[in-house]
Amino acid sequence: MTELAASEIRWGILATGGIAHLFTSDLRTAGRTVTAVGSRRPEAAQEFAQKYDIPHAHGSYEALVADPDVDIIYVATPHPMHKDVAIMALRAGKHVLVEKPFMLNAAEAQEVRDVAAEQGLLAMEAMWTRYLPHMVRVREIIAAGTLGEIRAVTADHTQKISADPNHRLNSLELGGGALLDLGIYPISFAWDVLGEPVGIVAAARIGETGADVEVATIMTHANGAISTSISASQSAGPNTAHVIGTEARIEIDRVWYTAVSFRVVAPDGAVLEEYSSDIEGRGMQYQALAAEQIIAAGRTDSDVLSIDETVAIMETLDEVRELIGVQYPGER
Repeated sequence: MTELAASEIRWGILATGGIAHLFTSDLRTAGRTVTAVGSRRPEAAQEFAQKYDIPHAHGSYEALVADPDVDIIYVATPHPMHKDVAIMALRAGKHVLVEKPFMLNAAEAQEVRDVAAEQGLLAMEAMWTRYLPHMVRVREIIAAGTLGEIRAVTADHTQKISADPNHRLNSLELGGGALLDLGIYPISFAWDVLGEPVGIVAAARIGETGADVEVATIMTHANGAISTSISASQSAGPNTAHVIGTEARIEIDRVWYTAVSFRVVAPDGAVLEEYSSDIEGRGMQYQALAAEQIIAAGRTDSDVLSIDETVAIMETLDEVRELIGVQYPGER
């Protein structure tokens, strides 16, 4: 592939659901180049293209990945389709940014990682929270030692979405469940701060369709620190997060996985730092900008969330699902 400057990289959008609209809107806010969209329904692709002034509308995913005017494809299909379309795009010579969860399970993630390596292309999980400015600052504070020794991470992702058994989140056939859609945020956050868990305890409430409706995790990490998470798809909680150290703590406001404010607080309650987010759009453009910079630099992996870490986080999610007894069709 010809070397490109970050500003020259051209995006293709694969699928036209709600998350694709949010991402494309933020791409436009950031002034990025979107040249094509693909849908299994030609009319959906045309409508999407008209809304965002996209030159090429394709009535199939195959046509989108074959488009010579596309350098990187954002995969926004339901979870069970991620693997096949990501591999199809990679085989067509396109980089991919795949909406979280990256795949249904670790085996699929490993397969996509291997194809990307064979092709010399970027395959990156769209865990957009990690690239937001307030999370960049959180990592800087932790690295500086301001918090002392990190002893705990707590976070929740709880929304009242739908109890309808036909809703995507409640369908095992569509990879539904609170864990993969919502719980991945706090679990990925715990990984980011504390690294790989060495022990996992989990409990869940399973809905009538067999999908997990609420999931709680307690994970221990290599240095003895503990992380806890709660995810839920039918009840809304505070959606805050905390990083607790021996010398200070970080309190991230509602909704912690979006662009919000936080405080660094000493044990005596003194506020050591206050951070306020001031960005345009929702903030999904930051992961796109990171992907463009990686490609422009001739690299094929992210320093913020490597493909190996993405695979390992999928292994953690697999273990949680085994503990709570959730299996998707086709899994053994």
